Amino acid sequence: MPTANFASGRILLIEDDPRLASLVSEYLGEAGYRVVVAETGAAGLDRAARESFDALVLDLMLPDMDGLDVCRRLRADSVLPILMLTARGDAMDRVVGLEMGADDYLPKPFEPRELLARLRAILRRGRAGVAADVLRFGRLEIDRGARAVRVDGVTRELTSHQFALLLALGESAGRVLSREALMEKLKGEPLEAFDRSIDVHISRIRAAIEDDVKKPRRIVTVRGSGYVFARQQG
Repeated sequence: MPTANFASGRILLIEDDPRLASLVSEYLGEAGYRVVVAETGAAGLDRAARESFDALVLDLMLPDMDGLDVCRRLRADSVLPILMLTARGDAMDRVVGLEMGADDYLPKPFEPRELLARLRAILRRGRAGVAADVLRFGRLEIDRGARAVRVDGVTRELTSHQFALLLALGESAGRVLSREALMEKLKGEPLEAFDRSIDVHISRIRAAIEDDVKKPRRIVTVRGSGYVFARQQG
């Protein structure tokens, strides 16, 4: 069995076989991954559009559509790493799947250890490519490229001003920033030119990303000094 908490990440599993889905979810869960299961291609595409995942494990044979079609649709606007599963023995399926954008391919039946090894490999490659664009703090993600903020994979709505402010704080995580320092970092952003506006924006950001706005754990006020963005978060 894998060692618990070896890794972390959200995995979308599109698999219509309940028994296999349960086994894969349990095995990956023991390795530290959080697995979300979709039983059809349509349901999987819907989850992928609404939520953030680190990788997709995709069965090629689904009840409503071909897994190759799911891969093609997803690749139209996403770089999510994809590991394909199939019971088919035709090598041409593997070629087509890879040409459509799958990152790897694993035929059934397979050893769970091999699935885990291949998944870790594509995650390493994927994270190497996006590390510079996404700041991760526990359950919170700040995506520079998409100018999006997510908590537990769910996008939280912020204005462009608020995103710029949160990004400035996140890029200086662990350091106390005064209102003046924040205004300096936000030069060029159309924020109001007085420091109390920072407090208003911070309040609205907290409403979007904090679990309890009365006891914020992500953006902490340092009385008389400014704000600090916590490195370690729940």
